[in-house]
Amino acid sequence: MPGQRLQGCGSLHINEDNGRFLLLAVLIILYLLCGAAVFSVIERPSEVQAHDRWNRTLFNFSETFNISLEDLNSFLREYETAIAAGIRADALRPRWDFTGAFYFVGTVVSTIGFGMSTPVTVAGKVFLIFYGLLGCAATILFFNLFLERIITLLAVVMKAVRERRIRNSGLLPPGIRHDFSACSFPGWKPSVYHVMLILGLSAIIISCCASAMYTPVEGWAYLDSLYFCFVTFSTIGFGDLVSSQRADYEYQPLYRLANCLFILMGVCCIYSLFNVISIVIKQVLNWMLQNLCCQRCNIRSNSFPLGRRNAIRPGSRIRKGRFGIRRPPDSGDSGPCDSDTEGGGRRLSGEMISMKDLTASNKVSLALMQKQLSESANGYPRTVCGGSRHNGFSGGVGALGIMNNRLAETSNSR
Repeated sequence: MPGQRLQGCGSLHINEDNGRFLLLAVLIILYLLCGAAVFSVIERPSEVQAHDRWNRTLFNFSETFNISLEDLNSFLREYETAIAAGIRADALRPRWDFTGAFYFVGTVVSTIGFGMSTPVTVAGKVFLIFYGLLGCAATILFFNLFLERIITLLAVVMKAVRERRIRNSGLLPPGIRHDFSACSFPGWKPSVYHVMLILGLSAIIISCCASAMYTPVEGWAYLDSLYFCFVTFSTIGFGDLVSSQRADYEYQPLYRLANCLFILMGVCCIYSLFNVISIVIKQVLNWMLQNLCCQRCNIRSNSFPLGRRNAIRPGSRIRKGRFGIRRPPDSGDSGPCDSDTEGGGRRLSGEMISMKDLTASNKVSLALMQKQLSESANGYPRTVCGGSRHNGFSGGVGALGIMNNRLAETSNSR
């Protein structure tokens, strides 16, 4: 449950949500440090070489045309101001006609923000603040609703494929095949890993198709086109490469329409993929927290070992805490790691078992065996119309909550 206290970590006084948050913050900081180190090693030599080339070019130009470096730097600062206004040495499309402004507001509300066009007037900057506040919120809602429908579509398709596979397998008796669609998989949900794989393949296909269009039209290398697709679809938007910026293109209306459609589909697909990956990351964090707590419990149990269970009345003894203080078995700081059993009833190795427990376990085993024999005689496995699968789609807020609710509605409706 959200907010529940971490089992076995009573001395930390921290609940599960806070523990997951702190662990994720530490991992993100480590991830940033590693990324900074890698990019510094890769990109720093190129930056130093570029600075050296530019200084030599500037000095040679100053010597050749007899212009002082101060005047030349002043001219370059004016040119930087012109670049910020959208002026380039090559002919480019107008930035603030209607089509250029429409392209700009599209990058604003989608949070891409290429930076090739920026408002320079006070009125434009003030209007952008309020316009972006409402537009970004509405676009994020649109992405969430798109994610909801993608998950619904994938759930319906994957469930239909699974039902068809079982029908064609010949495992079902003839009397069940007709009513199979009404009773099959009442709580079934698609695996989070299957959804992640499908969204990942969709993003790769869209990026490859868009790169095949950008390479001949914009004159970029194919790898640069793939780089542009990821930077754009993930709404990073560096602005070093921007599509549809030249004044004239062959088949210009068709290219601009295709450019907008590719960006829209790519952003929606990558946004959905990021949300599904975040579910997997949350599962990994839960696994790490569980291992950390269990290791802490093992250290504590090794320091203060528990006595052995009575062979006649298992579980009836009073456990001893630190310094030999007796405490009842329902103490609040007990957990799955410091309990007398493992997994809620499985005894530690080497312990004796009473006749009562032995008889009860034999009754359960006999009942399970009888049920399996009955199902084998009927000719179909008992999991055909069985219960639900829990594979990670649980809990969450925002986009994750929408995804989870939709998955539940899809399972119930089917």
